[in-house]
Amino acid sequence: MKKIGIIAGSLRSGARSRQIAAIVSSMLGEGAKVIEIGDLTLYNQDLEKNPPAAWTAFREEIRAQDAVLFITPEYNRSIPAALKNALDIGSRPGNQSVWDGKPGGVISLSAGKMGGFGANHVLRQTAVVLNIPMMPQPEAYLAGIETILDGNGALKDEGARAFLQSITEAFINWIERF
Repeated sequence: MKKIGIIAGSLRSGARSRQIAAIVSSMLGEGAKVIEIGDLTLYNQDLEKNPPAAWTAFREEIRAQDAVLFITPEYNRSIPAALKNALDIGSRPGNQSVWDGKPGGVISLSAGKMGGFGANHVLRQTAVVLNIPMMPQPEAYLAGIETILDGNGALKDEGARAFLQSITEAFINWIERF
């Protein structure tokens, strides 16, 4: 069974990306785990002499995964700062990146009609530099996220459920290649 780390890009407790991460984790099954990024202080190379415990734990957690799936909202046509920070922390120190060669995927979401298109592609651009082979197809954009989830974070849209199930199946097929 593959171990799949799932990272939600938003830190807010009621964030839709966290809710989708929980849903996708259950779809992926026993090997899937949502990995927290909220306790990571901002990356500062000076701290590498004695890295914060949260950095070390995060790096070990990502290193232990066979693959990683990012669930991200779009902030100003990009990814949230917390997600970029997690990517940076995992990529350091030089030549010790926990991301190197680890297959990945991205599901982006937004309240608007573009489904986080900008965030999805910014994350893919960063993944190239970090050598995270990202699942190329199918691309996953969740538009109108407020209409897909109910007030408790459960899916209320059966089309979205079927779509997420197809994405998780494609992702499993993608990571089996590695």
